[in-house]
Amino acid sequence: MKPARSFLLCLAALSAAGSTLAQAPAPAASRHKLFPTAPAPAYVSPDTPQGSGRFPAVMEAESSLATHTIYRPADLAALGKEKLPVVAFANGGCVNVGNRFRYFLSEIASHGFLAIATGPMAPKEVESALTSSVHRVAPAPGSPADLVKGQPQGEGNARPSQTTAKQLLDAVNWAIAENTRKGGKYEGRIDTGKVAVMGQSCGGLQAIDAGHDPRVTTVGVWNSGTFPEQGRSWTMAAAQADKADLKTLRVPVLYVSGEPADVAYPNAEDDFERIEAPVFRAWREQTGHLGTYQEPNGGAYGQVAAAWLQWQLKGDQKAARQFVGADCGLCTKPEWHVKSRGLGAAGTAKLVAK
Repeated sequence: MKPARSFLLCLAALSAAGSTLAQAPAPAASRHKLFPTAPAPAYVSPDTPQGSGRFPAVMEAESSLATHTIYRPADLAALGKEKLPVVAFANGGCVNVGNRFRYFLSEIASHGFLAIATGPMAPKEVESALTSSVHRVAPAPGSPADLVKGQPQGEGNARPSQTTAKQLLDAVNWAIAENTRKGGKYEGRIDTGKVAVMGQSCGGLQAIDAGHDPRVTTVGVWNSGTFPEQGRSWTMAAAQADKADLKTLRVPVLYVSGEPADVAYPNAEDDFERIEAPVFRAWREQTGHLGTYQEPNGGAYGQVAAAWLQWQLKGDQKAARQFVGADCGLCTKPEWHVKSRGLGAAGTAKLVAK
């Protein structure tokens, strides 16, 4: 990963930097357009298994990683010899709240993954709320919000990031250490050679930054994309994710957004044209910036995430068929619009568009 720039250089800019959407401005009429979604599930306790996969997952706090929230199969013994690849996730709005994307991350974990979200658990209301901006808790140490603590923080999009891209790699470091910790419940159960970093909106910028770490296998960018203005991702998300940084990514990247009304749509489209790594781009009709994360099992986005990770981190060829070929699974769904490059069966440069 490239050396971090000094936070002190950007403190003056933080008072004006927006982190809730973390995307280029959209027309006022469409910026906050909402689309019908399925009602969020009824609340259940963190130890209630969730998700549609073979290994229903629980959400828990770990004292050795109090800055994050863990999602893992409830019954680790049921895995047998199957190991857990690692999925580190950064929240929309760069909020330091680990249960904000609970349904989406529980779905991922239920397919046999160890998902680790930035931030500790906050009150249960954050799990079904429509926006991230109102859920501001204590910022992570060293984050922009932490460094300007005690100063006016602004409102809505003017609030500085509560998190940093480094927290994604903190999660990876913890998982690798847990795999060898004698007597720990994860001893020998984690596939430390298979790592995904993902994030939504502001968190997507952090995922692009962390995706340069050599241990990362794939990157997921959800309702997000880099800005035309150099340095804006740093002042907004404490992430080095400029347009030039796209060219130095070397692992497959997944970009998912809502339809053109999604504020992230133009940035994601532009990133697809610039990126040189294998890339899959998908957007869904009648879906906005808020995606389907708060729907049961993360809705349609949860299905796409689980399939991508099963392919990229577990080599599942059935899951691969959701993304590869002119008749790929997502290609045949009328609500999805997809295009890809570099993901052909032989790894050759290939463009498929719908």
